Amino acid sequence: MKHIYNSENFRKTGHELIDLLADHLDAAQQGEIPILPYETPDNQLAFWEKYDLEDASTITLFKDIIERSIALNHPRYMGHQISSAAPVTALASLVAAFMNNGMGVYEMGPASSAIEKVVAQFFAKAIGYDASADGFLTSGGTLANLTALLSARSAHAHTDVWKAGHEGKKLAIMVSAEAHYCVDRAARIMGLGDDGILKIETNDRFQMKTDRLEIQFKQATENGLRVIAVVGSACTTSTGSYDDLEAIAEFAERYGIWFHVDGAHGGAAVFSEKYKPLTRGIHRADSVVIDCHKMLMTPAIITALIFKNSDDAYKTFNQKAQYLWKEAAEEAWYNLAKRTFECTKEMMSIKFFSLMQLHGNEGFAAFVETLYDLGNTFAKLIKKRPQLELATEPECNIVCFRLYDSTISTVENNRINSEIRQKIIESGTFYIVQTTLRDTVYLRTTLMNPFTTEKDLKDLLQLVIVNG
Repeated sequence: MKHIYNSENFRKTGHELIDLLADHLDAAQQGEIPILPYETPDNQLAFWEKYDLEDASTITLFKDIIERSIALNHPRYMGHQISSAAPVTALASLVAAFMNNGMGVYEMGPASSAIEKVVAQFFAKAIGYDASADGFLTSGGTLANLTALLSARSAHAHTDVWKAGHEGKKLAIMVSAEAHYCVDRAARIMGLGDDGILKIETNDRFQMKTDRLEIQFKQATENGLRVIAVVGSACTTSTGSYDDLEAIAEFAERYGIWFHVDGAHGGAAVFSEKYKPLTRGIHRADSVVIDCHKMLMTPAIITALIFKNSDDAYKTFNQKAQYLWKEAAEEAWYNLAKRTFECTKEMMSIKFFSLMQLHGNEGFAAFVETLYDLGNTFAKLIKKRPQLELATEPECNIVCFRLYDSTISTVENNRINSEIRQKIIESGTFYIVQTTLRDTVYLRTTLMNPFTTEKDLKDLLQLVIVNG
């Protein structure tokens, strides 16, 4: 067993790996490698099923993995909402993996638990909360949104659902029709069913029609539903549209229900003075979710869930586990398993904290502003080309557009745009995705790399036109 933990082998391979990753970073940023070495899923599986584990060295294995993976550090990566991780956070990830502090209880993660408290306070201040706010980090926006809605249920169900289960009135939440599917999934996990998910229609910019909230609330009440929460998007995943959070806050306060903001992607705008107005009203929410791995340069998956009132951060999960802590009723911030879904949780706080230490708030603001500015630039370039059509004027770094021919059907336009996207990703020159908005297929770009240039954007548009 001793050879498995040999420190000199670790040192040697570690140095080689850092060199390999640094070379990959240079090659990706210079555009010298394909963004996606495209293969079909079956061919990719066949490669790894036949992989010679005995003859390949560890560094050869790592090299093969890197070469067969998508390169998020490439300036022409414009696909899903995963950030190119800042190099220092990769080093922090190595520390987290090596130390392997589980963080279920304080003794299993003393440094990272305390750091997580500091990180939560950092987010709370940026959101605009006062000193009574609190929160924690958890594994992704899906889990964070579910946890927030469970907190809403705990606060507004009017029964002890945790002990007695659902009884009395059927519960419901209100959410934009364009909200991320994880909110719908969370509601179904909670047992709300179809009737308990009240989807509010959106306007021509894919923002929630807040004037519909009161109408649907009254209809739901008349139908015997107890509405416990309303969810605002900051921003939507498909188009990057920000809901009117001020209007939603007014509604929630008027009827005494929980207001939650899913800011998984666009909540990071709170760190930018230039783009913070997009989140106006976010400080009035009872809970806010912001993904660090989207617009804050950290590796996946790390999500901040922040509560306006610290008490709400402790009420969601109330179980006795005397082998973990002496006083189960004690609201101890340092025993994170009392507040999160995870019992064992990796040291995710040190990844974000390393960025705070090295670059501070200015680094987060610069990242957001660079990419949001790039989204505005891209929209202007699209509007100059008569063959192309924007889905909506972008508010952030998510831009949806399509090649459009008015002489053919929507079905045919959809087919052409889907084929354009497939040709582009198979070429390895760009990575983009697509989305369907009201039965219309659009090419969807999320500008996630701060090294993307205007030339890259022009080249993409030319490629779209040529392939159409």
